[in-house]
Amino acid sequence: MERITITIDDDLLASVDALVNAKGYTSRSEAIRDLLRAAARAEHVTDTDTPCVATLTYVYNHAQRDLPQRLADAQHDHHDLSVATTHVHFGHEDCLEVAILRGPAAAISAHANELTAQRGVRHANLHLIPVIGGHTHSHHGHTHHHGGL
Repeated sequence: MERITITIDDDLLASVDALVNAKGYTSRSEAIRDLLRAAARAEHVTDTDTPCVATLTYVYNHAQRDLPQRLADAQHDHHDLSVATTHVHFGHEDCLEVAILRGPAAAISAHANELTAQRGVRHANLHLIPVIGGHTHSHHGHTHHHGGL
């Protein structure tokens, strides 16, 4: 592991220290490494062909006219990206869904935009993680590739 030195102002250092305390990092170095890893992941997903896994979390009003059906139709239209979806009821009108997705970054982002732009979707967050590495192996004479993370 390499050692580097950085110079930052007092306010930014206070923010780093607050992050260390809030997240329970063992050191400033670990917090900064984690931030740099997140930035590197974000840079990877700017390539639209980058294979990714993702979670799309959104809250919507299930009483909004035809919204549940439109959301289900959009998910069926992109079944190739969908791994699983979890649906939770919060009160009389609000539902939370978490979709686990896998595919090219651009396709996942477009699908997420289609779902979350629907009228009645109140909150949404897409978390893309680039798939790096992986391995190929055979089962019963069939070779296939597993993406890494």
